[in-house]
Amino acid sequence: MRAVTQTAPGGPETLLVTELADPVPGPGEVLLDVAATAVNRADLLQRQGFYPPPPGASDVIGLECSGTVTAVGPGVTAWTVGDEVCALLAGGGYASRVVVPEGQVMPVPHGVDLVSAAALPEVACTVWSNVFMVAGLRPGDAFLVHGGGGGIGTFAIQLAAASGARVLTTAGSEEKLARCRELGAEVAINYRDEDFVEVVRAATDGAGADVVLDSMGAKYLARNVDVLADEGRLVIIGMQGGAKAELNIGQLLSKRGAVIATALRSRPVEGKARICASVVEHVWPHVADGTIRPVVSAVLPLDDVAEAHRMIESGDAVGKVVLTP
Repeated sequence: MRAVTQTAPGGPETLLVTELADPVPGPGEVLLDVAATAVNRADLLQRQGFYPPPPGASDVIGLECSGTVTAVGPGVTAWTVGDEVCALLAGGGYASRVVVPEGQVMPVPHGVDLVSAAALPEVACTVWSNVFMVAGLRPGDAFLVHGGGGGIGTFAIQLAAASGARVLTTAGSEEKLARCRELGAEVAINYRDEDFVEVVRAATDGAGADVVLDSMGAKYLARNVDVLADEGRLVIIGMQGGAKAELNIGQLLSKRGAVIATALRSRPVEGKARICASVVEHVWPHVADGTIRPVVSAVLPLDDVAEAHRMIESGDAVGKVVLTP
């Protein structure tokens, strides 16, 4: 199979398309012919040597894909050869073939083409598990998501709006702010020249945000706690702004607030399977009826993987960048 490999961690230029042996599905696993994969910020960290795959996972980068089932391992009952699916991966997506535990394979939602479907698994599972399963976002809640123009952000805006929440978001350009509003954000904040704490408080009559989804980590921790409403929940899913910061526990106690840090990739297979099943049950109907759509900035061939990484790294892309083998 064709796959992206590296000889050493580094910049986008270290990514090379080479030939590797085809994977073979084991018990409870499914083999997919990959139609497309999508680039995530976690992929950039893995390329740089900061985010190694969990034990037993493929060294090939790539946390999601879409494709066609070409073989099933012993004990697989949910899928048959020829099924068109998308999948959440622990690794291996930047390839023409990949093996996936059957519980992490999901049907392509009705109305979504097979290539665009590659942009759904990671963002759908991340947003649903963190914002709804963990933080318990409810209709009428004020929801703040940072990085509204990215893959996670564009999906979170749509799903939260579809659930009846009031959506507020941050982004760094007028183009992205406009796109966020189109997707359902009631308030779009330019983090370069506006204080999101002040804007959120003004928009919520001083109450603050009931749920905050953050990938910045340390850089935003103090202000994220500041912007929380009473009994608010801050969910941290990334460390783009650093790993260590001071936490004002007194302020958190006074708000009866919660700070939760979660990761999807390192969860056990059984946990990922539960999330995927819940996504299919609760999220896919919104995708199928057109309320939520995958946001794809560009589709590039796998040979242009370095350029795809540069696009995500620059912050210019809105939504996801997709690669086709």
